[in-house]
Amino acid sequence: MRHTPPLTPQFYVTAPQPCPYLNGPVERKLFTALQGDDAEQLNNALSRQGFRRSQNVLYRPSCADCAACLSARIRVADFVPTRGQKRVRRRTDDLERTATSPWATDEQFQLFRRYLDSRHADGGMADMDIFEFAAMIEETPVKTRVIEYRLRADGTDAPRPLTAVSLTDVLDDGLSMVYSFFDPAREADSLGTYLILDHVEIARRARLPYVYLGYWVPGSRKMGYKANFGALEIYKGGVWQPIGDIAAHSGATHPLNIDPIAEQVARIELPHTAESPAD
Repeated sequence: MRHTPPLTPQFYVTAPQPCPYLNGPVERKLFTALQGDDAEQLNNALSRQGFRRSQNVLYRPSCADCAACLSARIRVADFVPTRGQKRVRRRTDDLERTATSPWATDEQFQLFRRYLDSRHADGGMADMDIFEFAAMIEETPVKTRVIEYRLRADGTDAPRPLTAVSLTDVLDDGLSMVYSFFDPAREADSLGTYLILDHVEIARRARLPYVYLGYWVPGSRKMGYKANFGALEIYKGGVWQPIGDIAAHSGATHPLNIDPIAEQVARIELPHTAESPAD
């Protein structure tokens, strides 16, 4: 007889620290290591339960007094771009993509620094050096691609500068946009929106049902743009559901309504290991 025992990763909680999205709340994260031969299975399973990857860690917000962070994904088959999003596609028609292995380059880092200095100079990544950047790109135990966007070739030897980059995981049910950055000089072209639109197209061609966008945070200007995409689902109450009325979502939560960490961990559905002989 053969059986498939579930994976048994250990889960931990970070120390409380100021929330990077909302003024006032204190954040903490539930996390586990992502490593070994079963990393791909674990990443797939936990991504479907609102977790995100950062290098070799999977994490999910688990704050004591707030439940604002909601994992978001687009249903590719039902997505229809708005008129504004169609205009974004036209403004960025001069770009073309190339998917590469997760290998950091100096050109990527220089673009990353310009992006941070322009848009997130006071953020948690503001002091990241080239070695930390390389770790962000390269330390991945799962199927990951670096998707680069440059000006289209025009038949001349003119340089084609790097314009945007997305670090993207390939899940069994979609694409997960781990981190993206772009040339701040083209901010008016809405390159952040363009990257999401292009990932929807990549997923459609690959017949993958979802594009995972990370966390949508009602009340946060940094994350509000994600609600502009149609066919958006959020992970709330342990299930994926259409976002519906944006105004109906709030981060305000009474502490007594937050389940203890042990109960949260107990409800996580873990994948099973490869079949092994029973004793």
